[in-house]
Amino acid sequence: MKTYGKIALYILLIFVGSLTVFPFLWMVATSFKTMGEVFRIPPSFTSSTLFTERMWDNYRVVLYEHSFLRYVLNSVIVAGSAALGQLFTCSLGGFAFARMKFRGKNIVFGTLLATMMIPVEVTIIPEYLMMLNLGWYNTYFPLIVPSMLVGSFGTFLFRGFFENIPSSIEEAAFIDGANPWQMFYKVFFPNAKPVSASLIIIAFMNNWNDLLRPVIYLESNRLYTATMGLMQFKGAYGAQWHLLLAASVVSVIPLIIVYISLQKYFVSGMLTSGSKG
Repeated sequence: MKTYGKIALYILLIFVGSLTVFPFLWMVATSFKTMGEVFRIPPSFTSSTLFTERMWDNYRVVLYEHSFLRYVLNSVIVAGSAALGQLFTCSLGGFAFARMKFRGKNIVFGTLLATMMIPVEVTIIPEYLMMLNLGWYNTYFPLIVPSMLVGSFGTFLFRGFFENIPSSIEEAAFIDGANPWQMFYKVFFPNAKPVSASLIIIAFMNNWNDLLRPVIYLESNRLYTATMGLMQFKGAYGAQWHLLLAASVVSVIPLIIVYISLQKYFVSGMLTSGSKG
């Protein structure tokens, strides 16, 4: 009976995995099609251009005629800077809430978590006026700084992880003469690789997919991010689906690279953060 149960479980997992991967495979397959083949009835998974000299035409148009590679590099700069900034501020905040004692700590932490319920659309107008007064319009600062300074989720992750570190380690560092800053970057932060990787993946993905702030703050075409670059393939009355999906494949590649590079830490980070034991 156990063997049949495992077989049934594997079949279920394969089925669910196939459903999850199919949209991505369809996107990749459609990125090689012509505009006419996209709307062919009945639909076909393969393209007539496969393994011909026209196979990469959509990608050539996207990368060279529409300068999409530049937009991808811009997104890498924005998302990477925001993710690293969040890592710095959230790790410091998590350490303070987990290991330091000060009056009103729980109230401040609860207030910080409450900000997660406030959608960005509520604060975007005062934020926009602030960025104009700072002279940051048409720069990357409005895309990076708010993400760096508002990291309630990342602070929650680090707080949960740092609370699980044994007190004996902290006491040993204190006896050796370590001050709070040395204790943070020499003892606590080096042990937080799983949480650091998890936060970088989540923050990078969130900033990569952001469209609201780039549309509001960026005016120069050379500063456009990948999400804004994708919008140029959509018009008021239709979309160039073959080019849009080719550009989507290109824009997904950096996310896959970041996840594959850090995935060995991701699961353990999700399991150890926010739990006590």
